[in-house]
Amino acid sequence: MAEQVEYTEDNIRSLSWKEHIRMRPGMYIGKLGDGKDADDGIYVLLKEVVDNSVDEYTMGNGKSIEVGIRDGEVRVRDYGRGIPLGKVIDCVSKINTGGKYDSRAFKKTVGLNGVGTKAVNALSAMFKVESFREGECKSATFCIGEVTEDKDQEATTSRNGTKITFRPDESVFKGYKYRMEHVEKLLWNYVYLNTGLSVYLNGDKYKSDNGLLDLLESSMDGSPRYPIIHIKADDIELAVTHSETYGEDIQSFVNGQYTPQGGTHQAAFREAYVRVVRDFFGKDYDTGDVRSGVVAAISVKVEEPIFESQTKTKLGSSDMGPKGPTLKSFMFDFLKRELDNYLHRNPEVAQALQTRILQNERERKDLAGIKKLARARAKKASLHNKKLRDCRAHLNEKKDRREDSTIFITEGDSASGSITKARDVVTQAVFSLKGKPLNCFGLTKKIVYQNEEFNLLQAALNIEESIDDLRYNKVVIATDADVDGMHIRLLLITFFLQFFPDLVKKGHLYVLQTPLFRVRNKKETHYCYDESEKKVAMKKCGERAEITRFKGLGEISPDEFSFFIGDDMRIDPVVIGREANIQEMLGFFMGKNTPDRQKFIIENLRVDKDDPDDDSDEDSDEDVEGDVVDDVVDDVEEALEV
Repeated sequence: MAEQVEYTEDNIRSLSWKEHIRMRPGMYIGKLGDGKDADDGIYVLLKEVVDNSVDEYTMGNGKSIEVGIRDGEVRVRDYGRGIPLGKVIDCVSKINTGGKYDSRAFKKTVGLNGVGTKAVNALSAMFKVESFREGECKSATFCIGEVTEDKDQEATTSRNGTKITFRPDESVFKGYKYRMEHVEKLLWNYVYLNTGLSVYLNGDKYKSDNGLLDLLESSMDGSPRYPIIHIKADDIELAVTHSETYGEDIQSFVNGQYTPQGGTHQAAFREAYVRVVRDFFGKDYDTGDVRSGVVAAISVKVEEPIFESQTKTKLGSSDMGPKGPTLKSFMFDFLKRELDNYLHRNPEVAQALQTRILQNERERKDLAGIKKLARARAKKASLHNKKLRDCRAHLNEKKDRREDSTIFITEGDSASGSITKARDVVTQAVFSLKGKPLNCFGLTKKIVYQNEEFNLLQAALNIEESIDDLRYNKVVIATDADVDGMHIRLLLITFFLQFFPDLVKKGHLYVLQTPLFRVRNKKETHYCYDESEKKVAMKKCGERAEITRFKGLGEISPDEFSFFIGDDMRIDPVVIGREANIQEMLGFFMGKNTPDRQKFIIENLRVDKDDPDDDSDEDSDEDVEGDVVDDVVDDVEEALEV
């Protein structure tokens, strides 16, 4: 029986606004993180501040926003109206205080909860606000929500607007670092959704003249099957086409806010799009045949939007506003009018669209029998071969833990055995590969079902029908840091980009870093991930240090593995760079041999015979092969920004 605890008035506490935010930061900014993931808390802090500046622009105040990030400190300056000087401190330190509660001043904005900058303030080691209005300036500085300097109003020649400077608290965001690719994507989305707005990041200008058309052109991998359809009306904008890839790639936005988890507006678009296409062609096409390969960006403006969390990643509103139509009817009416008209005016686009639908239909029917056999094989394998060691978050269907779940894709029984013994059985699963996967570049999806490894991996991840059904938040490639391991890593990345690009684009794919060396003496042990870390560890351990070079994951004991896949696990996200053309890149490196690639390999053989630290007369065949694979992997991962 549980121990009885006395429950009295002394147990009742009232927290201040900053105490509540710091005690329960997840309620306000989602997860914390260190900056590796695009949804880590430090980017939410940046977004909360920039949101306010963008809202000023949407209300017709100020055409530019300046963002500066240096050594972990963030500065955001807009040229809007500025916070009313007498309310500067209240607006950044009193919960549920702000101008957006007054519908006369702000309409169809994102930040309606009066929480944003207060959360930034409470979670920052330094937070400074400056407001400039009509030749007067008011500023205040805080530390973890407490005022450290409250300056009197003073005259200024600065233009109207607001300037926020903050440094996230390292006791909350441990070891944080802003990754500029995540910041750049965030800022590009702002300018795509607000044509005419200029955003400067450390002096570099971001601006879009064509809105979502520019967004789709910049984010598409490869060429569209037909020219991008770009249509818009009051409170809605859409860019849509089909690509050569599988699945759906839909980016959705509400009042300028990116909603990576979609919501009611995205669901309304997916349903209305199929209905309008069916009506236009007069055919009852299968839903999957219409949507497979769709690439779209949809933006709506909603009055008083309701999101499912403070981080606003998923829209919950069912209508366009308190007195507006439902999102479903609004979306259908828009597409029925604008998309139908576009297809009638552009018959060549309509023909290309129908050709893609019919192609999807043929492939679906061809795969029907193969899928049935593949599912049976996958079920049998999961029962008898135990390739998948699942985690309890899924075995017990505890959905509240799925955001924390991870699956490691390993090579060989030794590595998978060590990880399996060391893992957290509640949130970490392991999938064991058998040998090198097939190079699937240029192949059709039929190969996913015919190849046992791919079929079982697809079944383990539960991504056959939709990436939305993915059973693990993080998919981590855990291979050896040798030639074979890097080759397997490249083959797996090719597999995901070829058939399930959304898994990469939505930030689910990672590469596990494992130590190359162990340096120890009788008192201490250090695990080192590169030569520089090894040198530091050798100095700490002294001349009698024992140095071990790990040649593969199978050599690392389960006890040691617990250090590498625990709280301090080092994983690098696979991020598609804005300028990367993935199909062209994979075609060069993973396609059939070409003279260009042969030339690349010859020119990139790194036989470092003149290296003063190299005592060998020549490189071994394995070293040369390793150098070539290193170059290929480095080039691919540089484009992907791993």
